[in-house]
Amino acid sequence: MAGIYLHIPFCKKACHYCNFHFSTSLQHREEMVQCLILEAGMQKEYLIGQTVQTIYFGGGTPSLLSPGDISALLESLRSHYSISEDAEITLEANPDDLSARVLEGLYDAGVNRLSIGIQSFFEEDLRWMNRAHNAEQAISCLELAKKTGFDNISIDLIYGGPTLTNERWAKNVSKAVSLGIPHLSCYALTVEPGTALDHFIQRKKIPAIDPDKAAQHFEMLMEWLEAAGYEHYEISNFALPGKRSKHNSSYWQGKPYLGLGPSAHSFNGYSRQWNVANNSLYIQGIRKGAIPFEKEMLSPKMALNEYIMISLRTEAGCNLDKVADQYGQDKQRQLLIAGKEFIDKGWMKQEGPILKLTREGKFFADGIAAAMFF
Repeated sequence: MAGIYLHIPFCKKACHYCNFHFSTSLQHREEMVQCLILEAGMQKEYLIGQTVQTIYFGGGTPSLLSPGDISALLESLRSHYSISEDAEITLEANPDDLSARVLEGLYDAGVNRLSIGIQSFFEEDLRWMNRAHNAEQAISCLELAKKTGFDNISIDLIYGGPTLTNERWAKNVSKAVSLGIPHLSCYALTVEPGTALDHFIQRKKIPAIDPDKAAQHFEMLMEWLEAAGYEHYEISNFALPGKRSKHNSSYWQGKPYLGLGPSAHSFNGYSRQWNVANNSLYIQGIRKGAIPFEKEMLSPKMALNEYIMISLRTEAGCNLDKVADQYGQDKQRQLLIAGKEFIDKGWMKQEGPILKLTREGKFFADGIAAAMFF
């Protein structure tokens, strides 16, 4: 099974914390859609012999495209790839784009899962983040989506921000649960270099982000969602039974995927490649019949380190038998030795051949993985 990711590099405005590739100019939107269609044909050999189980429109803000654009892109994919009849087709969206007419168009086009960037249900938080939508739209779009027929919905929430009190964080999570949202992706506010947030902090216009506050919010989040019946299947992701993201799960399971569009990444099991993160250069290259991308071959060491990093973030954990089979028993023994320190601290546990992070260990996931790299 394989997946396809399409990067839609447009946004109405720049959120202060975002470092993804996008443009706030929609001037080349139609041309970008045509180039994505062309690239889909140019890349048709990449997943040859594979059945595509998931399609994901990410960005940027894919909901800035019309339902007709989405339909044309899906039609192109179906003409070039073997798409499973029950494929999960996800579209990222912002609340202010999701009118009843747009939602009906997306549903008719074949989108069967929405990932909506709510971030907060409170006006002050949304203004601080420079979001394009307001609190009323955050709630109304979810009600409209369910009324349209979407029953597979994910929302994003951000915690740890200076305007988000513990009480508001509790209300954000309880609102999502009360609305019956089956999947939540919850992220600590981080300061990425070059973002407006980074600039404001450097210029001392706003205070630095408090990591203790973010840790407290994460602890609360895990307790609340466990009590509400959600599975914490990846550090930032929680789902009701049967509602995990199949597309994102395929990344964490090391399955192949093709990325289309500027800045999009592709992986085939032994190499990784990524398109240029520049809209004009991407369009120019596609028009000339040459995809502008860079590529790297993954050495066994790189592949093993990537597996360690990704697997430890998930509920499935790091499978030592898999490590022995693919990389040798010596690597398995070294991992056990490296993991003992964290088992002794109570940050990791061993269940048969599986190494997993404990709840306390999840606070240190990236550091633990890095310490276990070869």
